[in-house]
Amino acid sequence: MTKKRAIVVGAGIVGLATARKLALKGYAVEVIERSEQAQGASVRNFGMVWPIGQPKGEMYERAMKSRVIWKETAEKAGIWYGEVGSLHMAYLPEELAVIEEFAAENPQYSILSPAQVTSEAVVKKDLKAALWSDEELIVDPREAIAKIPNYLQEQLGVKFHWNTTVVEVNHPKVKTAKGEELSADAIFVCSGADFETLYPALFEAQEITKCKLQMMRLVSQPNEWKIGPALCGGLTLVHYEAFKQTPSHAVLKAYYEQNHPESLEWGLNVMVSQNGSGELTIGDSHEYGKDLSPFNQEFIDQMILDYLAKFADFKDWSVASRWHGIYPKMTNGATSLVLTPEEGVTIINGLGGAGMTLSFGLAEDVLEQL
Repeated sequence: MTKKRAIVVGAGIVGLATARKLALKGYAVEVIERSEQAQGASVRNFGMVWPIGQPKGEMYERAMKSRVIWKETAEKAGIWYGEVGSLHMAYLPEELAVIEEFAAENPQYSILSPAQVTSEAVVKKDLKAALWSDEELIVDPREAIAKIPNYLQEQLGVKFHWNTTVVEVNHPKVKTAKGEELSADAIFVCSGADFETLYPALFEAQEITKCKLQMMRLVSQPNEWKIGPALCGGLTLVHYEAFKQTPSHAVLKAYYEQNHPESLEWGLNVMVSQNGSGELTIGDSHEYGKDLSPFNQEFIDQMILDYLAKFADFKDWSVASRWHGIYPKMTNGATSLVLTPEEGVTIINGLGGAGMTLSFGLAEDVLEQL
């Protein structure tokens, strides 16, 4: 019996998750990627799989589903991962109120006293408590996005077309800039922040924009020193949807609006994760719009570093690299954009900053409905 054929446009995390699920469903899958390997937001992030940030219900369950798939995929692909969990530190009474209310509604998490916080990287001065979760998982996105295609090709039979740009989709045909025409029963467009190449008019009609974030990576810490969990400050409690459901969230946000308006203006959400090489990934900021500046702003990086130093300290603060990423973001509160512009074609996009956390689970949910 001849297999059904599927084409996936884009080899970022959404495209790879889609290709994986299609292959497991028995499709003969081809992935077309315009670069030598994905270079967009999928490699320019913390590498955090972050269930705690997702609101209770469907999105949290999707994140936990993704977590299971990440572990399975990492083991099969030979990708380092750390089940390190996370700590959200509270230094203000307003922050303490949010984490206590959150833990009360979500009993899988716990509140630690300062004495119970064992990470050497946490600043203990004025620390009131910390929210502990054992769910968060860390990968190095550069390694993961490079190795997953090898796993998909070698173990699931997925074929990759690198350095190939798709310029037109007209089911069942996909046309590339090289003049090739490929055909498939099902076509999936997972093009991330590139709205302009395919279906520009359709995207123009959607409530979607782009988000630019600035990030840095510190050098590998000396003597294999570890920070333990991923670490977050109070701005993270303002940023993530899960915490917005607490009664005291509005009070905490009002505090930052009054005392640190510049942090909210530039969308600071200051966190740090450590990869298998001991490097520390830190960030980030959020600027929204479809015409974003290609230039990083040094004052934003300095704001991130200054805020980070309030809750974390490291053996070596030397910055090894700086960059920015751009990802698609829905403006209507939706957590993804799934469209069918024509029969046989599905667009999967708009995951915001949660692509690493949600992509595997979203692919499961979308493709189970096929």
